[in-house]
Amino acid sequence: MIVLKNLTLTQKIGMLILLALLGFAYLTPLFRPYDMALQDLNAVLTNPNATHPLGTDHLGRDMLARLTSAIRLSFGLIVMSVGVSFTFGLSLGLLAGIFGGILDKILGFICDCIMALPGLLFILLFASIAPNSFWSLYLGVSLVMWVEFFKMARAMSLNLRHAPEVVASTLMDMGLWYIIKRHYLPRLMSVMWTLMAFGAGNAVLTLATLGFVNVGLKPPIAELGLMMTELFPYYYEAPLVFFLPIITVFLLVLSFQLLSGKQHEQ
Repeated sequence: MIVLKNLTLTQKIGMLILLALLGFAYLTPLFRPYDMALQDLNAVLTNPNATHPLGTDHLGRDMLARLTSAIRLSFGLIVMSVGVSFTFGLSLGLLAGIFGGILDKILGFICDCIMALPGLLFILLFASIAPNSFWSLYLGVSLVMWVEFFKMARAMSLNLRHAPEVVASTLMDMGLWYIIKRHYLPRLMSVMWTLMAFGAGNAVLTLATLGFVNVGLKPPIAELGLMMTELFPYYYEAPLVFFLPIITVFLLVLSFQLLSGKQHEQ
């Protein structure tokens, strides 16, 4: 279990950055409800002002509303893809490492098949099957990411299977769930936390990359990579507006990179 007092200084900084971004994304619409797709062609590429605190894009859409919507979208993808990947990867890795045999061989073969394709290409296949679908991106990212959790959980479980404390609990007939909870999970969770943080950062970059090459979600959806592509032709006219989604991606990924530091054992 991750406790705030056990976080290192860099992890606390990462947590503060992430909480600030999430507070900005989820609390701003409560105090300033604004349609992120509303166009005002009389206010195109404006600098920050009282009406539009972060300016407007090339179609006069409010950048504050669009950035908050884009952060919520990215965070939704992170929570779903990392959560599902962690759950399935850890569970299957434990089963493969503890029981071995044919189950281990089948799961290992599936992982090898998935790893035979570059991760981004695998996600692109799903994005092309169902264009402009959040669920296709979520499914593609999850299918790529669970392999990392599985490989690590399997390798550590194989080493722990013959540990003296595990053998003793097995001889005492303590039950599989007790053994997993008492001996396996405490050793695995610190490593899993690091993988989750790295996976979250990679999910942000993946979504932004797909949007930047116009393969992921389509307008008028506010997505960070798509916003970069749309604003790129106007970086001379409105450099601040152009750099806003770039800075947002940087801060999101930085927060997860800082959070990925090794946890202190409890």
